[in-house]
Amino acid sequence: MANIIRSAKHGNEWTSNELEAYNISIAFQDAQTFFGEADLPAPSIHQEILTAATADDAIDDASYNLLAQLDLAMMPSGPEESAVNDFVVALFHSLGYVHRPRAIRTRKQLRFFICGKVNDAKPDVCIIDRDTNDIILLVQEDKRFGRGADAHAQLIAEAIAAFQYSNGRRRAVGLDELDSKVIPGVIIIGTSPSFFKIPVTRELARCVESGQFPHTPTIVTGHVPDIPHPKRRFSEGMRLLDNRRAILQCYEAFKKFVI
Repeated sequence: MANIIRSAKHGNEWTSNELEAYNISIAFQDAQTFFGEADLPAPSIHQEILTAATADDAIDDASYNLLAQLDLAMMPSGPEESAVNDFVVALFHSLGYVHRPRAIRTRKQLRFFICGKVNDAKPDVCIIDRDTNDIILLVQEDKRFGRGADAHAQLIAEAIAAFQYSNGRRRAVGLDELDSKVIPGVIIIGTSPSFFKIPVTRELARCVESGQFPHTPTIVTGHVPDIPHPKRRFSEGMRLLDNRRAILQCYEAFKKFVI
């Protein structure tokens, strides 16, 4: 709303208040609408990841490593978040998200221009296209169970910061700035993800920079994977083979948005 007070918050301090203040909403969609295909593709991953119940059941070393990281990410860790980040990095390598000219980073600090000040936003994991210096995927761990943070708002703040970052780099090398970009993002609890497409425009970025209300609404679309027991998605995550296959199919379908 136009009369909401806006302040220069860091990205990790964003809540639903900031989403309302900058005319941003989230709309969840079913798999066919979100991914644009009726049948999700089979995951491009070693077959053992789909058949080995535990890391000790895997013969392939790379499969063992990924499943071991999965187990560690599911363990209660208090303030520690590196186990989840490590799992995401291993998963993206296994699924083929990371290839030339891409690089993957954890806890990259982005300058976040907001309300006339310079703060920061720190995605837990991001993938960078080294040819364009664009951030093409963001991952935010949902820490709400431990610290009351709002992962959805944090992810959106990080997308705006990533858009500012990309245009800043483009200006520096004499390239045209982007007018808009849909930035894909993932929110993850343990090993249970939700997928998002975040449209960021120059209007939205400038309104955040100046602390103004954008008259054009921003609608972020999201999808929560369909699994056999949705009420147990956070406790089961990708440990169960049925869940694992369904979630990996979503990751495979999501690849086409990472550009």
